[in-house]
Amino acid sequence: MVCPPFVYLAEVHGLLADAGILLGAQSVSAEQSGAFTGEVAASMLREVGCSHAIVGHSERRSLYAESDDMVARKFRSVLEGGLWPILCVGETLAERESGLTEQVVTRQLGAVLDAVPADHWGVSIVAYEPVWAIGTGKTATPEQAEEVHALIRGFVAMRNARIAADLRILYGGSVKGSNAAALFSKPDIDGGLVGGASLDAADFLTICRAASGRVQ
Repeated sequence: MVCPPFVYLAEVHGLLADAGILLGAQSVSAEQSGAFTGEVAASMLREVGCSHAIVGHSERRSLYAESDDMVARKFRSVLEGGLWPILCVGETLAERESGLTEQVVTRQLGAVLDAVPADHWGVSIVAYEPVWAIGTGKTATPEQAEEVHALIRGFVAMRNARIAADLRILYGGSVKGSNAAALFSKPDIDGGLVGGASLDAADFLTICRAASGRVQ
């Protein structure tokens, strides 16, 4: 799947025809309709060919002050608009160093699960984004990433074991061609939410090849 900026969605959808690659949006409105100038509703995204929309990306949370409640509203709006959400969760460096990783991740997940019970998640996706490992030079080890992915799956399983077992959990902390295979070899890491490396075609292809063994 590729998730370009809003203004390129329709053009990219045309380029992806018959390519077997899905189209997603980088954000979405929490509202389905109404006078919300500048917002893009899930129904609009569906009209231009999107199947998914990202909600709760770390940059949306930090730069645009999107709260857990707002992310939960967006998650619900995506489902109501006929798309599937990609829910991003993750802790900052200060939170990890304070031993708050579990508390932060489960709080973010819990806000969405309270608004949309797991029974209604369908084939929604969760992406773990350790904010401290994005563009900082720090890198989560495959073991550190797997630990949080297992936490996410276990937390969702407390609400619905079937949904948790089938849940696709992506790793979004600076996936690169050099670490993709090691990350994707872990049992609870089902793929990557790739940022900067997607701008380098050779590196991105290496990541795609590493992920191909995990496709089910």
